[in-house]
Amino acid sequence: MRIGELAARAGTTTRTLRYYESRGLLPARRAGNGYRTYDESDLRLLRQIRTLQDFGFDLEETRPFVECLRAGHPQGDSCPASLAVYRRKLGELDSLIGELTTVRDTVARQLARAELAAEAQAPGGPEPQCELGGD
Repeated sequence: MRIGELAARAGTTTRTLRYYESRGLLPARRAGNGYRTYDESDLRLLRQIRTLQDFGFDLEETRPFVECLRAGHPQGDSCPASLAVYRRKLGELDSLIGELTTVRDTVARQLARAELAAEAQAPGGPEPQCELGGD
């Protein structure tokens, strides 16, 4: 298949495919007429890359998965290098979750303090008023 068909089937653009090619993630095969040619295995590589990127992996982090598929493994995550990337990414996510939990706890404490202060200044809050035109 040609680059336009592969891009359409993978849900991406030809520009993206050329970028992946320049980064060595997608093979650059040429037909006799000079056009790039691809097959189903290339589509599989692209789907692996796109799935990982959807999960937040950067492009370079997809390389071990692509290489694992190119080596003939049935899954891109069945090689030791891919598993190492998973472990590293999981560590990053755990760290981010910890940081977000700390920020959330700080915001919750600030909210509780502010609510107590507001309640102390105006117990019960202002009297409700009807805005529908009555007295």
